Amino acid sequence: MDGNGICGVQDAVRLRAVGDIALSQPATINCKTAQTLRAWVEGGAKPSVGKRGGGLSSLKVAAHYACRTRNSQRGAKVSEHGKGNAIDISAVRLRDGTEISVLEHWGRGKNGKILKNMHKAACGPFGTVLGPNSDRFHQDHFHFDTAEHRSGSYCR
Repeated sequence: MDGNGICGVQDAVRLRAVGDIALSQPATINCKTAQTLRAWVEGGAKPSVGKRGGGLSSLKVAAHYACRTRNSQRGAKVSEHGKGNAIDISAVRLRDGTEISVLEHWGRGKNGKILKNMHKAACGPFGTVLGPNSDRFHQDHFHFDTAEHRSGSYCR
């Protein structure tokens, strides 16, 4: 917990990899988010990449646990990152070294289609899925969190 008691991660884990898929930096998230990430990697990310470039090798982590407000905006609610419920992914790397970047490839060609499929596959396992079509804060990454919404997953 932080000094104000508004942040903290219950059942924290520090991930360096999800199965055989490396993370670009260790990520601190809660156990539920780690399990959901694994389900997405196996059921969404890997199938989206397929055999292209030798298959999926790693995920580029843009953010994980951080005690901050939503989009770091003054006066906003605490972000799901401040609870360990969220992870941001900005790119994926293939075994041949090719990097597919959300910022550079979203909406463009075969790599854009791979990203679109990954984004779609995250919707359902994760409670919130945000990407370049959501707002100006998510132009360069996918935001995945396990927050629960009354109406089901929120995906943009």
